[in-house]
Amino acid sequence: MIGELLATLNGWIESWGLLSESWRAGIVVFALVSGTATVAYLVSFIIGAVEKRFTKTKNLWDDAVLHAARKPAVAFVWLQGVYWAAEIAHRYSEADIFSANKTLLQIGFVWVLVWALLRLVKELENILTSPLKMEKPMDYTTVNAISKLSRAVVIITAVLIAMQSLGYSISGVVAFGGVGGIAVGFAAKDLLANFFGGFIIHLDRPFKVGDWVRSPDRNIEGIVEHIGWRLTTVRTFDKRPLYVPNATFTTIAVENPSRMSHRRISETIGIRYADVRGMATIVQEIRTMLENHEDIETDETLIVNFLAFNASSLDIMVYTFTKTVQWVKYHEVKQDVLLKISDIIESHDAEVAFPTRTLHVADSVRLAAETGKSGAVEEDEGPIENDDKGSDKSHSSQRTRQGSAAEATGDGD
Repeated sequence: MIGELLATLNGWIESWGLLSESWRAGIVVFALVSGTATVAYLVSFIIGAVEKRFTKTKNLWDDAVLHAARKPAVAFVWLQGVYWAAEIAHRYSEADIFSANKTLLQIGFVWVLVWALLRLVKELENILTSPLKMEKPMDYTTVNAISKLSRAVVIITAVLIAMQSLGYSISGVVAFGGVGGIAVGFAAKDLLANFFGGFIIHLDRPFKVGDWVRSPDRNIEGIVEHIGWRLTTVRTFDKRPLYVPNATFTTIAVENPSRMSHRRISETIGIRYADVRGMATIVQEIRTMLENHEDIETDETLIVNFLAFNASSLDIMVYTFTKTVQWVKYHEVKQDVLLKISDIIESHDAEVAFPTRTLHVADSVRLAAETGKSGAVEEDEGPIENDDKGSDKSHSSQRTRQGSAAEATGDGD
């Protein structure tokens, strides 16, 4: 039909007999290009109008199909128009480039079809993960993995079809891939390890996009932003992107705090030794306060007990869980609990202990010190010489030493 239309148009122009072949070819090509532009505009307008009409319906899948097909349909119209124009030019020219029109048309058709399928996969991914379009949106990580796999299958299939259109044998390509796969595997073992690491992440799902993850084995902690086939992007808490090869997650332990059911409050509070008589009452009131607190999960473990005689305090263990798992809300609840515990301790005229040290001096140590001083006095008195000449001098020295000893001990008159 198209050939007959082109022949009719060409015969009608030739009937004028006033134009050369080159001019006739130019007019035909110009007419085809203009007609192609008009048809492309009409196709885009019609599909856009239908798409707007379908957006008012509850069915989301027809919207995805129309939106995915709109631009590829326009591209297909231009592809056909250019092909026809090239065919007309080929009738008036023997250039070698025009001999490949059919092959280029086949490859172009494959490209348009692949473009439409990739857009459709992306649209379906957006619909399945959107909370605005789905009552129960699917997990983004799972849908994203399936989307990536689907796009990879479409692209690989398109490449094989294009190679077949260009005259290459697919069986030869597959055989080459099998033989060369061993060499490629050794050369790109790290790349393959990361690829399969990403596959394991998508399969086991230890975390997903938006989760807070940390590793006790590596310095990794932050929010997962993207899970690729080679790298996983983690945004640390200081807002720096951290790019982790997927193979790393197959060899380390990964903690996912985002999946915790509750947050824990674990504190040790000490009161003074002077407040030991009120310990039982304080412990009981703290436990009652926690049991009646609206933000404390009473179905989980709740422990309030006198824990130990510490160096300068009597320790009370407080162990409980909050209902919230949000970081900011958790600290607000913890602050409220600690302030109420402080009020309970203060209401019993007790105080929170702080490190102190008391020095006791025993009475026996004091008596021993005084006895030692008295012994020193007796030793100082010494023997009295009987020599007549030195008797006065000896008595005088003796009296002087006794007076000094008396003043030293405080026993003098």
